[in-house]
Amino acid sequence: MEALITSARKEFHRDLFELGILTRSDAGVLSNADRSSALSKTIAAAVADQLVDEGGYVFNTLEKLSGQTLGKEFEKAVMRFVERTFPQLQNLRPGYWTVVQLGNNARLKTSDFAQYEHLAYLNELTKANHELKASLGNDYVVAPDVVVYRGLCNDEEINAEREIVDEDYATRADLRWMDDGRKPILHASISAKFTMRSDRAQNSRTEALGLIRNRKGHLPHIVVVTAEPMPNRIASLALGTGDIDCVYHFALPELVRAVEESKSEIAMETLDTLILGKRLKDISDLPLDLAV
Repeated sequence: MEALITSARKEFHRDLFELGILTRSDAGVLSNADRSSALSKTIAAAVADQLVDEGGYVFNTLEKLSGQTLGKEFEKAVMRFVERTFPQLQNLRPGYWTVVQLGNNARLKTSDFAQYEHLAYLNELTKANHELKASLGNDYVVAPDVVVYRGLCNDEEINAEREIVDEDYATRADLRWMDDGRKPILHASISAKFTMRSDRAQNSRTEALGLIRNRKGHLPHIVVVTAEPMPNRIASLALGTGDIDCVYHFALPELVRAVEESKSEIAMETLDTLILGKRLKDISDLPLDLAV
């Protein structure tokens, strides 16, 4: 029987092909490649060829999706992968887990979680006071692409094996459900970037810093998933620490082989630095890392 994460990884790649996210133009250019970069086109094509050989996937003949639609579909594919895997790790990370594609237009907002519920009040204040808005700006507004959140536990669940809590103490713990409108706990914020140009990469960093600065309580996992083929562009976001936990590539082993075949010493050196420095991993590593 095939391992859960291995199977989910294949399903993830199948989604990319069947939903028209990863496509090839008549000129042979992959949808995640930079048309102006010969190296980007070479690496992207080599990665796709490996996926086709390994999984037997077929390119969708539909026209390439528009940039915004492409990004949303990639977010959805990432969400499905996490949904197929992480909630199944109950032996490692028990809990009531929900995986949602959030985005700017979702009804669910960052302020709907325990660590960030105060942002809703702050947002209302700035709407009513232009001077306050000018002073604070909108750096506190965070809209992750995909989130994982944890539902709360009632006393019966907490005391299932022995009496852990009573009515006197531990009444303000975030995990404990009380009849006072408490919100679920944000466990992970996942930024899904199909490709990385400088502006798109920095948006992920800005979102991460917003989550770090504006939280009250536990900091959620903050990660990025990308299909960018160019190591130097991945490095623009992955290098450094303090904001993003790690960047996850949609096909890292295939990327490594593609870069080696390209004979680009700079690209190989950059990729080695990212991997050995634990700044870049394969998407298959993400579910277990979220269990930490």
